Amino acid sequence: MVYWHVEHHSVCIYSQLKSCSSSEVAAMIEGVLRHDTEMDVEKNYVDTHGQSEVGFAFCHLLGFELLPRLKNIRRQKLYRPKKGEPDQYAHLQAILTRPIVWELIEQQYDEMIKLATALRLGTADAESILRRFTRQNVQHPTYRALAELGKAVKTAFLCDYLRQENLRREIHEGLQVIESWNSANDFILYGKGGEFTSNRIEDQEIQMLGLHLLQVSLVYVNTLMMQQVLAEPEWQGRLTPVDLRALTPLKWQHINPYGTFTLNMHERLPLNA
Repeated sequence: MVYWHVEHHSVCIYSQLKSCSSSEVAAMIEGVLRHDTEMDVEKNYVDTHGQSEVGFAFCHLLGFELLPRLKNIRRQKLYRPKKGEPDQYAHLQAILTRPIVWELIEQQYDEMIKLATALRLGTADAESILRRFTRQNVQHPTYRALAELGKAVKTAFLCDYLRQENLRREIHEGLQVIESWNSANDFILYGKGGEFTSNRIEDQEIQMLGLHLLQVSLVYVNTLMMQQVLAEPEWQGRLTPVDLRALTPLKWQHINPYGTFTLNMHERLPLNA
């Protein structure tokens, strides 16, 4: 599969070719750290598969927010901030669970910082680190501490998500950019059913990078065309802020993907009789 990192204005900043069994959380972290642009990523929108408690912990330690759109939101639990207050938050009793074990986070703090630093510096990749911290290794003290930190960060996120409608809208709009990106992929990669048919890694990477380059070129040219139109005097002041917010350079209705074939009915093909 191909994992895309697309910024809010429809430009892909990083693409990864991953096996279908690999962790989407690892791919998410890898793209934020290795995008090699001047962008300072503050937030990352993902779907349900792109998040986990350990993922929340690492994103917090690495200095950016993980903002998922959770499919099973009604099954989520909120962790209590401290012990000894069983009657606090009377209206939330049905979704509250045990308190966060802050002592465990404090004990393993140095180890967690070491792992986050290794990720940031590139001395270890996210896939290999996250492979160590799975449910099969649940007794590892650092894994338990990461899980506790992730539970705390995720609880704070869920509270904001349920309380703030603008946050839910922001996440939904961010993920809609990805849906548009995938639709553009289907438009550009129309041959062979839109599939990567080769089983050679090198061919798949070339096809992925070619698709990446075409998409970015499409967005760039569309941006220049839109700027040219909006600079004309008759368009000055006609669009409201809401209209401008709806503009996107990821359009392809004006593109002919098959090329131009000119047919001249007054000439014959230069074939021998």
